[in-house]
Amino acid sequence: MLVVTTETVAGHVVRRVIGEVIGATVRSNNVYLEGVKSLTGAPNPQIGLLLARWRRDAVAVMAASARRQGANAVVGMRFDHREISRAWVEICAYGTAVVIAATADRRPPPRRPDRRPNQYRGGAP
Repeated sequence: MLVVTTETVAGHVVRRVIGEVIGATVRSNNVYLEGVKSLTGAPNPQIGLLLARWRRDAVAVMAASARRQGANAVVGMRFDHREISRAWVEICAYGTAVVIAATADRRPPPRRPDRRPNQYRGGAP
């Protein structure tokens, strides 16, 4: 499943627009429960990895939704987040599910046989 933040995919054409897809994950707003801070109150040095994992989780849910609807790509993907309550935060990935196909100009040109002698292939220089 191809997921891009752009509205188009180079070398491809959109054959069908399926519609909006959303992937949401809900996380506790408790910094200790989520591992953002240690029990000593110090920031977790792995916070960047945690945040990236939560975003990847939201994208995975979104991509699975698009796949179930018959898409092979999501274009215009964005992130959003909101506080649901003092205890919970939602991380959301959303975009447009589409069916794309490679354009004719994306195919490599036909290869012409090299008729000249090549010294590296045992031919005369």
